[in-house]
Order: sequence, then C-alpha cells, then structure tokens
Amino acid sequence: MGLRPGRCYRKHQRPNTRQSTRVPKKGYVKGVPKPKITEFELGTKADYDTSLFLIAQRPVQIRHNALEAARVVTVQTIEKSIARGSTFFLKIRVYPHQVLRENAMATGAGADRFQSGMRQSFGKPIGTAARVFKGQKIIEVRVNKGNIIVAKTALKKAAYKLPTPCKIIVESVATTFGSVTSKKINAGKPLNAV
Repeated sequence: MGLRPGRCYRKHQRPNTRQSTRVPKKGYVKGVPKPKITEFELGTKADYDTSLFLIAQRPVQIRHNALEAARVVTVQTIEKSIARGSTFFLKIRVYPHQVLRENAMATGAGADRFQSGMRQSFGKPIGTAARVFKGQKIIEVRVNKGNIIVAKTALKKAAYKLPTPCKIIVESVATTFGSVTSKKINAGKPLNAV
C-alpha cells in the first residue's frame, strides 16, 4: 500500500501514542518504524560568522520523509554552489517523535465481509513526524559571509519540501562555534526576498 499524502498528517494534534522504552509491554504502539532521516548534523564543525535559520510560520507536523527530503536538497544545493575551499555546517533542529498511525481499510469485492469498519480503529504505526510550533527553528546552516546567498537559496528549496510556509532569518555570529551570542541581520524577511 502506498504512502498517504502529507496533508493527512500535517495537522498539529496532541500526541496520543505511547512508546515505553523501559517497560515495552506498557507501550500502546507496537513496532514503530525507524525514521528515514538518520543524519541530523552534516558538514564541518568550525568557526563561521553567519547562521541562517529556516523558521516555521504555522504549527504543523512534519513527517520524517519530508525532513529527509529537505535535508538532501539543502546539502546538494550548498555543495554544488559553494565557493571552492569553503565549508558549511548544517543541523536539523527537530526530531520525529510523534508516531503516525493508519487504520488500513480493505478494498475490492467482498471486503465488507471481513472488515470491521471504524470498530477498534486505533490503527497500525506507519511512520513518525516532528511536532513543530509557530516560530520554531527547523534547519540551521552556518557559513561564512561570502556564501550567504548560496545558503539562502538552499533553505528556500528546503522550504518547498515542508508542509508549512517558512521564513529565513540570517544572524551574524560574533564568536566561536557552539556559542549563542549573535546579532540579527535581516530578521523576518519573507522567503521571496532572497
């Protein structure tokens, strides 16, 4: 059976599944599939002078395959267009914890005889999603000043893969890697101003 469209799962809902790690017997959901996205940090951890963030403008659930697609297109665009000898660092800042379920319905002739309809319709796990709130940072890219336009283009392409409108914020990082001291350059410019 194929994958349902993303619109079936993008609504921000309260988590009502439980996956117990210490006492697996108590978990409501059995056999949660592994997320497609496995790498959350890519590139070189070094000192960069600029950070760019992709920020969600609506509360939404982002499926694991959409996160992976956004990561792949960002890395490909940056690696293809970045200046020779330059490096970058990319970090996916959300993790798909929310378990998505589907109550599979039988189709075809005579399906109604062995199908129970909406009785016991809890569903089987089919994937995972990250719960993202309005204004939350989804992807972070760190580059030097000469590659800001390349990183902006990459984040714009990544935004097309996600089920929410996004904005890109550029911050000037004054100190070394891992610090939080920064100064916003163009906070909140809409995406089409790249």
